[in-house]
Amino acid sequence: MTYRKINILDLAAELKRPLILDGAMGSLLTAKEINYDKWLWSSLINITSPETVINAHKQYLEAGADIITTNTFRTNPAALERSSYKINLESFVQKSVKLAFRSRKRDLIAIAGSNAPAEDCYQTERTISKYKLDYNHKKHIELLWEYGCDFILNETQSHLDEIEIISKFCSTNGIPFVISFFFTPDLKLLSGQPLEEILEYVTDNNPIAVSFNCINIPTFQKFVKHFNLFSKWGFYLNCGAGTYTDKLISCGIQPDAYLEEIKKWLEYSPLFVGSCCGSTPDHIKLIKEYFNGIY
Repeated sequence: MTYRKINILDLAAELKRPLILDGAMGSLLTAKEINYDKWLWSSLINITSPETVINAHKQYLEAGADIITTNTFRTNPAALERSSYKINLESFVQKSVKLAFRSRKRDLIAIAGSNAPAEDCYQTERTISKYKLDYNHKKHIELLWEYGCDFILNETQSHLDEIEIISKFCSTNGIPFVISFFFTPDLKLLSGQPLEEILEYVTDNNPIAVSFNCINIPTFQKFVKHFNLFSKWGFYLNCGAGTYTDKLISCGIQPDAYLEEIKKWLEYSPLFVGSCCGSTPDHIKLIKEYFNGIY
């Protein structure tokens, strides 16, 4: 099936406000379902309980999201290879993307194809080969784009080798993309490079925007103090209790408290805002209600 692609820059211009990205999918789904795999994480639910995934997408849409993110954070080749499940890659990605489309009832809803780090998000050392890393991202991005996603949201990226592969591949092939960074409190990637250097490299490859996700609020505040924010940027911050690596992530920042933080950064004109791990549709609903009042 061919879908009409949505340009989120045009959508934001039409709405005359920042777009609202949905909230956490993985932590929301794992809290509801017992089906869990160390490598596939919540993407396994796309197969075992697809209606649960559709309902989660619908909850975010009803809350006011303009962009919903496919539950494909772990449908990538590297995760599938390590998993004990024998699942066809192409079919897995296609079915997962279709769940987002099945939840969409309005035309002006953009669908972001989630492309995660090939290995664990917070892993410092690389354990797979350069060849597998290269194939992992190129193949996964290719499938997400082919099956209808409006742009590729490369989430929680914090390794130079992956960022270079993703940026060059998307730029060369004309695939709209966002690189969303995770970084440490000292403003460095997990692979050690200063964030400032990598931001310049990525922007030279013409992404739709640069973004920041899964960072806690104090770390993001430190970033804002040290950097000039870009003309096209977005953020969705960690709302979870506990540590990044907890198997189950519960809410640690209530919707009203999160909204108060978001208000501080609206003066910098983000292209989109959302929420990450530990958040719920209630976080998005409160953002939409606030936007309705000021835009």
